[in-house]
Amino acid sequence: MQRPLRAATLAASLSLAACATAPGAGDSLSALARDYVVLQMAIGEKEEGYIDAFTGEPALKTEGQALAARSDLPALATRVAQLRSRVQALSAEEPRRAAFLSAQLTAAATRLRMLQGEKLSFADEAQGLFGVRPEIKPLASYDPVLARIEALVPGQGTLADRVEAYQNRFTISRDKLEPVFRNAIAACRTASSQHITLPSTEQFDLAFVTGKSWSGYNYYQGNYRSRIEINTDLPIRLSRAIDLGCHEGYPGHHVLNVLQEEKLAKGKGWAEFTVQPLFSPQSIISEGSANFGIDLAFPGQRKARYEAAVLAPLAGLDGSEVGRYDQLLDALRDLGTARNTISQQFLDGQIDEAEAVRLTQKYSLVGEARAKQSVSFTKQYRSYVINYTIGRDMVARDVDRFSDDKARWQRMEQLLSEPTLPSDLKG
Repeated sequence: MQRPLRAATLAASLSLAACATAPGAGDSLSALARDYVVLQMAIGEKEEGYIDAFTGEPALKTEGQALAARSDLPALATRVAQLRSRVQALSAEEPRRAAFLSAQLTAAATRLRMLQGEKLSFADEAQGLFGVRPEIKPLASYDPVLARIEALVPGQGTLADRVEAYQNRFTISRDKLEPVFRNAIAACRTASSQHITLPSTEQFDLAFVTGKSWSGYNYYQGNYRSRIEINTDLPIRLSRAIDLGCHEGYPGHHVLNVLQEEKLAKGKGWAEFTVQPLFSPQSIISEGSANFGIDLAFPGQRKARYEAAVLAPLAGLDGSEVGRYDQLLDALRDLGTARNTISQQFLDGQIDEAEAVRLTQKYSLVGEARAKQSVSFTKQYRSYVINYTIGRDMVARDVDRFSDDKARWQRMEQLLSEPTLPSDLKG
């Protein structure tokens, strides 16, 4: 995308950019961070959806638009390389901040290579964009999990059909979605607020949408406010209320964005945390912490008990089966990384789309419509799928190093409010 600019704006931007490319005696990470924001916004002009959130100075967005208007993709790639050299020269100033910027720029360089038509393998793409090289397990390694699930959902027909039919018994009717989700998000918020203090003005808007490849999305608006969207293309089941309430809200994306705005963008004046490129190591932390946040907020049987006692009656459903349903969901989680294998095979051209849908039905135990939505997401976001599973496991191992609940929440807050990279995670 390129937008017309007034001559004065363009001239001013050209002048600003001329001194932004090479390091000088007075260079600093703060000056570099502003150039980084401009560059990321320029890349966002070339690829719709590249920028997940921007809460920074409008002038930096305008500069980014100007840069995009006069630069092709190779020129932007050159600027990325120049910024990386500046980061390296300034790495002793604030080592952790510099490491974060360097990793983000590596991801930007990788994405620009892809936008110029370079074909990367699934593993190389994930490594370049997210800083993690995924372990891809053979699909046959998930067969014992399928056998275990067979015992939980006996009957006639394929296992996928049986699991789908059983889960459909917990579908929330359309007229009950809003009260169920508002209650679930409130419960997630209550659980998080006992451990993480947020600004008193934080809030979110909730909307139900259609026509998306994802099930939920957090659009961060800045000033501690989010818009949480829930996709209703497919029937929504009871378990998704807490899952999405925690993932998109508390202690997931909303909390991460609020803390980073409060502690880093405003508290430290670090401009780089006013922009979130979707394809970057930030997403491993963002998606991983959001998925693990479900278990942190509702450990053990707490989630099933809350669903049975509160959400099921609110949805007009029988809560007596929720315990068994929760056991099934725990088993299904063990199939989660099969999606990475299917995505790798599909994106690397080893299987076609129809086979990807078939394998998704078999190894994710979903019906055809949900399998097609899953593959549609992979087509749109590609190796981003690793962030949900590998990211979650990495965050879980790090936080679970601590035995008591208070320490685990403190570590979670630390991960969300610092310039955390995948390489910072332990365990």
